[in-house]
Amino acid sequence: MKKDIVLMDGAIGTGLWEIATAHGVDNIEPWRYNIEAPELVTELHEKYIEAGSKIILTNTFSANSLSLTARKKIQSAPEAVKRGVEIARKAAEGTDVKVALSIGSLPGLLEPYGNLTVAKANEVLEEQMGTGVEAGADLFFIETFFDIEAIKIAVKIAKQYDLPVFASMTFEQKGRTLMGNSVADIVSGLEPMGVDAIGINCSLGPDNALPILKEYSEHTDLPLIFKPNAGTPITNPDGTIVSTYDVDTFVRDLLPAAEYATYIGGCCGSNAEYIRKFKALLDAQQ
Repeated sequence: MKKDIVLMDGAIGTGLWEIATAHGVDNIEPWRYNIEAPELVTELHEKYIEAGSKIILTNTFSANSLSLTARKKIQSAPEAVKRGVEIARKAAEGTDVKVALSIGSLPGLLEPYGNLTVAKANEVLEEQMGTGVEAGADLFFIETFFDIEAIKIAVKIAKQYDLPVFASMTFEQKGRTLMGNSVADIVSGLEPMGVDAIGINCSLGPDNALPILKEYSEHTDLPLIFKPNAGTPITNPDGTIVSTYDVDTFVRDLLPAAEYATYIGGCCGSNAEYIRKFKALLDAQQ
């Protein structure tokens, strides 16, 4: 087991919906909580910090002008990003927790597979990332990309700033991304660009994602990221919320990743209890 593991947080989107449900607040697009119910975002960040997360992600995954336009929203993407960073920074105040600017994949595919031009992708990502840096993010977490060419655009923009750059792709069960990119493709494309960490998040549970993490370890010496899914939360008739992977199953299946990954957390369906129990399991192994 690695001795330098840094705990990240769990899900932001599903985590916010869980908290909103508990407070009797409607489930909306996650980024909207930054403007309409910032106290819920604060509560989520604080729960993760209390559970042991040393890196928390801003609630800005899809807070870009292209995603807002696609959803016919008139709210300002830069305002959502600015507030998202400010909320996270306030939650982390007085701690050693780092605030990672969450940059998610853009809607649509790059030409020639879709209608998204490189110029438009640059424009949208530069706005989102520049706003986040100005608001005080400590590092970039470029996540859930499935196209190596698209994530290279984001990494190139991020490298204009003097901040660490984490790059994470999402994979299908067959061990490749939706666009057919292999681990070897991703490492050969991103390592020369100077990313500080590389890995996998979303889509798969920890047991199914582990072989991909192992493959990363065979292709690079960069610090590895592992943030697998716990599944889509389901609300029971009694109001309790459960995920495909319950807490105990998730942390048990997550533990082998400690042999390979430096940065470990959860993605969709996980919450602060997943991070807390995984930390306890790690501590017991030390």
